[in-house]
Amino acid sequence: MYLRPDEVARVLEKVGFTVDVVTQKTYGYRRGDNYVYVNREARMGRTALVIHPTLKERSSSLAEPATDIKTCDHYQQFPLYLAGDTHEHYGIPHGFSSRIALERYLSGLFGDVNSN
Repeated sequence: MYLRPDEVARVLEKVGFTVDVVTQKTYGYRRGDNYVYVNREARMGRTALVIHPTLKERSSSLAEPATDIKTCDHYQQFPLYLAGDTHEHYGIPHGFSSRIALERYLSGLFGDVNSN
């Protein structure tokens, strides 16, 4: 069982991210130069957190992605995925089974809230 998108959003806010944009499909969150999306369509939570593709390498030591990529035209802060039939923005999706696991991941990837 994974955290639902609304639960992921609450953890992001707890660790200092603020809502930047809300669409039908996503919540965009910013903390300093860091940007992540919450995939609102991930009802089961498996792909609820979507990180920038440039963080894939650093992230891989902290958690396995749910899939290689997640494309969505709403991920405006992320680059375009040009290999597909439709050129949409993309990120790397993750799911977490607990708030503690998500908090540890965010701390490992972005640092503690007080270090920004």
